[in-house]
Amino acid sequence: MNEDSLAFSPDQFSGLARLFPLPNLVMFPHVMQAMHIFEPRYRSMFEEAVSDDKLIALGVLSPGWEVDYEGRPTLESTACLCRIATYQQTPEGTYNVLLLGVRRIQLRDELPPTKPFRVVEAGIIEDELPPQFSDQNVSVMQQQLLAAFKRSIPKMPTSYDQIDELLGSQITLGMLADIVAYTAELTLGIKLSLLKTSNVYDRVQVLLDVLGKSSQAGVASRTFPPAFSVN
Repeated sequence: MNEDSLAFSPDQFSGLARLFPLPNLVMFPHVMQAMHIFEPRYRSMFEEAVSDDKLIALGVLSPGWEVDYEGRPTLESTACLCRIATYQQTPEGTYNVLLLGVRRIQLRDELPPTKPFRVVEAGIIEDELPPQFSDQNVSVMQQQLLAAFKRSIPKMPTSYDQIDELLGSQITLGMLADIVAYTAELTLGIKLSLLKTSNVYDRVQVLLDVLGKSSQAGVASRTFPPAFSVN
């Protein structure tokens, strides 16, 4: 796995997303997620992706999915396009996979069911910042978000050092917001709302609010750092 193999350009996306819908995980760009793929339909999806563009989309199932899980339950309108970073096939024919989130995508029309898995027409969503936002505005918000995130996690010096390194790295405010959104112990609804929000300023404001409340309540985040990339 190297940076060149993980690099992504929007023109590499055909506009057709192979969907891997999940009920309880919201994936974000710039982070990595380990998956175990065992259902035959998703093994078929994975094998096609590996032989093609190495892209699949992690979607989110809407409430009520349980009654039609084997069929085509309703999906939330935004998903995360992911590149297959690395994988290993098990003796049983299943796959252990590491996915890198690369972009938000807006799901549009679903194609007729000609394959074992679902395919949806989708468009890439790019991050937006208010046009009047200056570099100083961005720097201030980065520091505020990192400080709020630090207050919300267990007091472990190693984690704090790694958070401080984020501020010194070449990372955009949007990337930072996505890394924090993925890592923080937020409700599924809040995470989904953050995934659906392309305006970086709005995402950061939501995170500052919920992280402030969680630190006051003593709610810890999941282990930091997650596996993530700044590609």
